[in-house]
Amino acid sequence: MEKEGILIIDFGSQYVQLIARRIREHKVHSIVYPPTISIEKIKEINPCGIILSGGPSSVYDKDAPSIDKCILNLDVPILGICYGMQLLGKLLGGKIRKGGKREYGRTAVVINSKSSLLNGIPKKSITWMSHRDKVEILPKGFHSIAESANTKNAAFGDEKRKIYGVQFHPEVAHTEYGGIIISNFLVSICGAPKNWTMKSFINKKIDEIKAQVGDDEVILGLSGGVDSTVAAVLLHRAIGKKLHSVFIDNGLLRKNERERVKGLFTKNIQLDLKIVDAREKFLSQLKGVIDPEQKRKIIGRTFIEVFEETAKNMKNVSFLAQGTLYPDVIESQSFFGGPSHTIKSHHNVGGLPEKMGLKLVEPLRDLFKDEVRAVGRELGIARENTDRQPFPGPGLAVRILGEVKKEYLDILKEVDDRIVNIAKKHGIYYTTWQIFGVLLPVKSVGVMGDARTYENTIAIRAVTSLDGMTADWARIPYDVLAEMSNTIINEVEGVNRVVYDISSKPPSTIEWE
Repeated sequence: MEKEGILIIDFGSQYVQLIARRIREHKVHSIVYPPTISIEKIKEINPCGIILSGGPSSVYDKDAPSIDKCILNLDVPILGICYGMQLLGKLLGGKIRKGGKREYGRTAVVINSKSSLLNGIPKKSITWMSHRDKVEILPKGFHSIAESANTKNAAFGDEKRKIYGVQFHPEVAHTEYGGIIISNFLVSICGAPKNWTMKSFINKKIDEIKAQVGDDEVILGLSGGVDSTVAAVLLHRAIGKKLHSVFIDNGLLRKNERERVKGLFTKNIQLDLKIVDAREKFLSQLKGVIDPEQKRKIIGRTFIEVFEETAKNMKNVSFLAQGTLYPDVIESQSFFGGPSHTIKSHHNVGGLPEKMGLKLVEPLRDLFKDEVRAVGRELGIARENTDRQPFPGPGLAVRILGEVKKEYLDILKEVDDRIVNIAKKHGIYYTTWQIFGVLLPVKSVGVMGDARTYENTIAIRAVTSLDGMTADWARIPYDVLAEMSNTIINEVEGVNRVVYDISSKPPSTIEWE
């Protein structure tokens, strides 16, 4: 049986998605499971290597996460990172020193012994540390391969058993030679096959979809965003006319979005597409609502109601397709069960399968966002569709602070259209994570043509980011901002003032609501 890839066991690390992504950058497949994974499941997966992630616990904490010790006897190479290293040390008979001086941030590490893991990197380099506990006495058969000023055993290894541990985080960019360390583990130690490409994914996924769906039919809620677009094209390639897509126009979308989606999926791709005009229904439900969390819940509930009503008239449909991505899967099965606080509800079609009695097909659930874009390009989808910026599920409703009214939506659609067009004109659109306008509940005095005005204020929001988890405000040239401001004020009736948001995430979020 062919080895599958790298299994990552997650102990609640803030970097677990980054570990998975770094491995995939080397064209090696990676999957994440919680520490409760059984030995039988691991044998079924048949990984060529296992990585134990970091985590916030101490190995001596009550109820500290651990693994089945049988994993250590599978004759599979293992790399422990931070908490993962400490856990290896404890399970294999070493001694872990609890507490002591904390080591955090950029830390110099010196290689003190030859090893396959650290081969090819300088004797001294900078790594990223984040720990207090450390392996004080090594398990039998292990030797120290690197040290820092504060940690005698900054890395250890048993070359015979191919088990290694590093106290630092090779997956983060701050570790100078982290990429080489990961490559050494994947290639030299594990012999991992470099067969994770988007072309191979597409071919494999098409076969899986055909086998899963069989002679049944599938319904997909199509938003026009990157995920649903790629999912639709991939499903269509696999099952053709057995895919039925529904596009719900809730009135909260970008300018001409309905026409764009209709043109793309009925002319270019020739998809079976049903367009539902639900603008009045959504606006009536949002009347008088100001609280952003309530807006999101109303929009999500109304979407489900409209989708369910539409699906009732479709016969022979047994599957519901969703654009679930791998970060959602990781978060749902992580040791700590995802974030402990709800910052804002996410609008999606979650809950539909339970309500409708449909089976799920999720063609993108193995992919990260950048991989979804790459699959789209491999499928021949134009860049203007694959590289579209993220758009909130509740649409423009959360970019209008306060009550959502048709006149406000009309203003914001025109504003958004001009911001995006100018951003594309100056090459900014594809270099920023998001750039958009927000209609503020603020009116101010202005002068136009010697006449006094009292009109609305628009905030332009532009951020740079790798994954949306953190973001910095974009340093857009002043002349481009000036062009945006002048164009909006001169061409969009109802706006006489434009401001620029220079806050980062955290402490702010990317969207205002």
